Amino acid sequence: MAGVHRIGFTELSSSDGAGKGPLISPSIVFVHGLRGHPRETWEDSRQGGNDGEGSATSKRNPLKSIFKSKSSPSTTNSQKGESNLASQRLFWPKEYLTEDLPQARIWTYGYNADVIGGLFQANNKNSVSQHGQDLAVRIEREIENEEPIVFVAHGLGGIIVKDALHRSKLCAKRTKLIIFLGTPHRGSSYAGWGEIASNLARIALQDSHKKIIETLEPNSEVLDNIHEEFKSIVNTSGVRIHSFQEARGISGMKGLHEKVVDDFSSKLDLPRPLETVESIDANHMQMVRCIDRTDPRYRAISGVLKQFLRGGLVDREGDRIEGISSLASRDATQGVVIASEVSGVPNERCSPYRHIPFPKNRRFVGRTANIETIKQKLFTERDCEKVALFGLGGVGKTQVALQFAYWVKKNWPEYSIFWVAATNAESFEQAYTEIARLLAISKAADEDVREMVQRYLSLEAAGKWLLIVDNADEMDVIGSINKYLPENEEGLILFTTRHRAIAVSLARSDVVELQKMDQQEAMSYLEKSLIRKNLIHNTVVATELLDELTFLPLAITQAAAYLNVNQLSIREYLQLLRGTEQNVISLMSREFRDNTRYENSDNAVATTWLVSFDQIRKYDTAAADILAFISRIEPKAIPRSILPELQSEEQVAHGIGTLRAYAFMVRRGDSEVYDVHRLVHFATRIWVQKCGVAAQTTKIAIEHLAAAFPSDDWANRGRWREYLPHVFKLLQGNQGADIQEKYELYLRVGVCLRADGRIKEAVSCLMEAYLWMKSRFPETDPRRLASQHGLAGAYQADGQVSKAIKLLEHVVAVREKVLAENHPSRLASQHGLAGAYEANGQVSKAIKLLEHVVAVQEKVLAENHPDQLASQHELARAYEANGELGKGIKLLERVVRIKRKALRVDHPSRLVSQDMLKYFYDRRTSDMGDGG
Repeated sequence: MAGVHRIGFTELSSSDGAGKGPLISPSIVFVHGLRGHPRETWEDSRQGGNDGEGSATSKRNPLKSIFKSKSSPSTTNSQKGESNLASQRLFWPKEYLTEDLPQARIWTYGYNADVIGGLFQANNKNSVSQHGQDLAVRIEREIENEEPIVFVAHGLGGIIVKDALHRSKLCAKRTKLIIFLGTPHRGSSYAGWGEIASNLARIALQDSHKKIIETLEPNSEVLDNIHEEFKSIVNTSGVRIHSFQEARGISGMKGLHEKVVDDFSSKLDLPRPLETVESIDANHMQMVRCIDRTDPRYRAISGVLKQFLRGGLVDREGDRIEGISSLASRDATQGVVIASEVSGVPNERCSPYRHIPFPKNRRFVGRTANIETIKQKLFTERDCEKVALFGLGGVGKTQVALQFAYWVKKNWPEYSIFWVAATNAESFEQAYTEIARLLAISKAADEDVREMVQRYLSLEAAGKWLLIVDNADEMDVIGSINKYLPENEEGLILFTTRHRAIAVSLARSDVVELQKMDQQEAMSYLEKSLIRKNLIHNTVVATELLDELTFLPLAITQAAAYLNVNQLSIREYLQLLRGTEQNVISLMSREFRDNTRYENSDNAVATTWLVSFDQIRKYDTAAADILAFISRIEPKAIPRSILPELQSEEQVAHGIGTLRAYAFMVRRGDSEVYDVHRLVHFATRIWVQKCGVAAQTTKIAIEHLAAAFPSDDWANRGRWREYLPHVFKLLQGNQGADIQEKYELYLRVGVCLRADGRIKEAVSCLMEAYLWMKSRFPETDPRRLASQHGLAGAYQADGQVSKAIKLLEHVVAVREKVLAENHPSRLASQHGLAGAYEANGQVSKAIKLLEHVVAVQEKVLAENHPDQLASQHELARAYEANGELGKGIKLLERVVRIKRKALRVDHPSRLVSQDMLKYFYDRRTSDMGDGG
């Protein structure tokens, strides 16, 4: 075979085979992908062949292949050495397909799509669209105009084929089948390698293929335009599509372990008669190669081609032999005829009307998956007439609906589009009045305009329409909305709402949740919103800002507006955002102008949520109480058990459900732990302040936690550790609430901190409790004595033993005057004082006091009571310290024996006593050895 041309067409079929006889032969055209080659892309090592460098294209390091120097684009034939490699490598379109499909003409097409050429050779700067135009022109010139065309396109080649069909009506008319192999219809993650290559090219003072790289970026405007135009061509021309998806990712390449083109990107999502989707068990590079005729990859691709050819061809007189492609074309034509018949106006559809209150948002980015889901439900699969989009206020629901409206306007021009603001009953009626005016519906004096519009749009004569009902957030309005919604087989409705329950009530299971932007979307949106684009050159600081704004579109818009007006740097804005609570509240409450939002709406992110909070307060008092409580504590890792107790558990569950439905609370997996959006949390603090209930909310929260906070028992350690961050937030942020429960809470927290080894924090909390109790109560008051006892224990743990002894001696003296000998509090303070004596080296005093405590406890407590065992443990240690090791061992053996029966194997109290007994045994052995 003659050499394959690097640029343009090369026919692989023999000159005397295809194209003869009464039938017109189809031309099958192979188009390679990014960094591909009209021959090498489709080659692989023969089964059992040489695996040397020349034949191992499929095993080359992918990263190296990106940067490998290529031949000049002007080279028309394969480079020297191709003939030597040909015997080692299998070029299956030539060697197999020409034999298996002798009635077809097989072509391979080449174009320059190198990311980086040689170090001293500048690349061809053709964009994808220019490649598409070149392909269309060459097809019309070089392939006979009567021949039907089949394309087999890999990766980027598929985009070029789509663009060629858009540019040439003749090419689109002749194309009957396209086999896409890993084509990124909606963007490819592989473009990331292109960016690396582009950067390296700049360093090497070499140009790069900038336009192609930009086109491969997900959500690229160029790619979207090609994609949408092509779908229109398919719908009208009857081209059959077979989309092969890669089943495997690429291994061995750092940073790329997933599929190069994911399943979402590699299909058009057309109805089943027009598109067939299946996978090939290979990665992106290997899916177009095979080693022999039995290779599953060859069997799959050739099988599709054979099936198509069996469907029928066209004879040279122009008569079609009925088959797959003709049926698809006939079905498409019939669809148009049927559509015109059902309108109620023969041969003519009603002219479409458009009522969209906002201009197209030029700053809109991302949200591809959400919009595609809505498209699929309403236009592709057509399995429903109503879809509800729900999500947190400020997450961008209106903007997604607006983008979708303009997409429908462009791609389905026969559809009328009506926009209804459903913020309240008045705005809903006003929107219907505008629709009636637009449709020139005359209104009698006593007629309800909502009924008139509903009645008209329910008629077949109304034609096809899309109704967007935006901001359906008020429970009171939902009844009216449902009552006046039109019903029509040709009508579609998209709702937006903040409330999941409303979404479900309006659209049942056809709901789509809109969440915050991902980092890439948010960064792109910030850049589009800023006047000074250089502000985001410091990507680290820009990412910090987006993280602080929790990737929420409205918060990003508000921040960009502030930066634009005040000419601050992002770092300066971050300092304000991380400053005092008043700074944050001021930033979040500042209004700004946005022509893609309602004129009288609250644009500030904080005030946007206040509307929802007021709705919750109106309809669900339990949820409002939970929300107010949350405003006082930390927004992250909120355990359900810390929430205030309501009248019933069901009320708590319902309140949580309401807050989750508004997306104000998010559950962590299957756990009973919840998170609240950081900015939402700030907004709740603004809300309780505006409602005038901040002080009351603080008081209720403190009273609740003072009662709910667990004791310092070891079994409660997990719970007190969950509660501590929330208690600190409550106590540190509300110094003004000077109530007894606050200091009782300080006391509970302090003893738990001491048990957890956080001694400095324990001293601080217990000092707060003690000083307040001392200033309020007489010295005999149990609350004051408890705070002194707790603080003394923390002092001792902190090494301030003298302070501890002074406090405890006072406590013991007072309690000995007012309490009975066997009172638990009196015994506890004596036990504590004995421990302090021992720590201070006053062992005799410690033993005397502990022997008294143990003697009293043995009379009134069971032998396995924790207090008695603790005192005996402490007395045994004092004996040992006093040189009375035998007495210590005897007493400790009793303690260990009882604890082994009463406590778990891993209980700390049991383990401590066992360890100390072992130490005593070792001491005794050592002493005996020294004596011997």
